[in-house]
Amino acid sequence: MTTTTLRPELEALPDRMKLLPVDERGYVVPWFVAWVDGKPEFRAMDGGKWLRAVHLRLCWVCGGQLGRYLTFVAGPMCGINRTSGEPPSHLECGRWSARNCPFLNNPEAIRRVDENVPLMNDNTPGYHLPRNPGVSMLWTCRDYAKFDDGKGKSLLSMGDPSSVEFWALGRPATRAEVIASIDSGLPHLMAIARTEEGAIKALEDARARFEKYLPAS
Repeated sequence: MTTTTLRPELEALPDRMKLLPVDERGYVVPWFVAWVDGKPEFRAMDGGKWLRAVHLRLCWVCGGQLGRYLTFVAGPMCGINRTSGEPPSHLECGRWSARNCPFLNNPEAIRRVDENVPLMNDNTPGYHLPRNPGVSMLWTCRDYAKFDDGKGKSLLSMGDPSSVEFWALGRPATRAEVIASIDSGLPHLMAIARTEEGAIKALEDARARFEKYLPAS
């Protein structure tokens, strides 16, 4: 069941998102969301749309055609390894999502665990960090490349950024908030790096290079 009325606490939709369906609770349903038994499963992506988005350069949020610049919405850890499991979006679609999505704009939000968890896990490439990063990063660049994650699924390598934004609680994130997000996620990647020769040094170097993108205060 869908409605056309957004929840009152949500900001007005960008023009590109106005044709997206709105569910019975008043939440807009992004283009990438998988539907289960006629209802949107916000925690799971549609694998077919992932392929279309990557190959046709379609916005992950609204489904429209991307232009020269594209924006990845991810946690700060993805900026360190320059890797994303989700295709990019228009900047305005990504920014609206970072400011309004109940999971992205609330560091205390956790994902529900129920019978649809296997659906989500099967669709997730790479190494999923079981946490809410608390900060959303908008990495705007001009290109990306697909590569195999070593488990038969695909990940995306993000190009050099033209701009990087960080959001938390619906507002620009502070430097301290971004660093706290990195500090909470780094041990997970360090544990993985210890299993590969030279990976720890590479991760430490990537963390140092990412420093220039952090907010000034």
